[in-house]
Amino acid sequence: MPARSKDLSPGPRRSRVLIADDNEPNRELLEVYLADIECEIATAVDGRDTLDTVASFQPDVILLDVMMPKLSGFEVCQRLKSDPATSPIMILMVTALGELGDIERAVESGTDDFLSKPVNRVELVKRVENMLKLRHVTDELERLRSYISSMDDDKPPR
Repeated sequence: MPARSKDLSPGPRRSRVLIADDNEPNRELLEVYLADIECEIATAVDGRDTLDTVASFQPDVILLDVMMPKLSGFEVCQRLKSDPATSPIMILMVTALGELGDIERAVESGTDDFLSKPVNRVELVKRVENMLKLRHVTDELERLRSYISSMDDDKPPR
């Protein structure tokens, strides 16, 4: 499914959110909930599709269902967080699982946050907005560190 675009803010790149859920009504509901956030949205239908879409879409935030075919959300999260190229992506696990063990497993797999289904629209929007802000601040900090490092490399030795 092609990404939808809704961004009027200046900047080098629009925020991107990936919704990964095997249940079409859930994906559609999450898209509707995020309609007022200025971002591009893409969707994925299973764990493997999520990894493929991450590679091509390069999201800032992933809304990741836990119980999906091919690879579970736990497995997807662990793979993304263990790869330096994808580890900065913010992951919000969205799950119907509510047991303490499930939450612990989500944290162990590297999730940044989690929400229980049924999802509250206001809570989801606020968390996604905060994750996008954090991701952009982190990216800017990394750019500044690189710039400072390159300036240090250009200085003649004392």
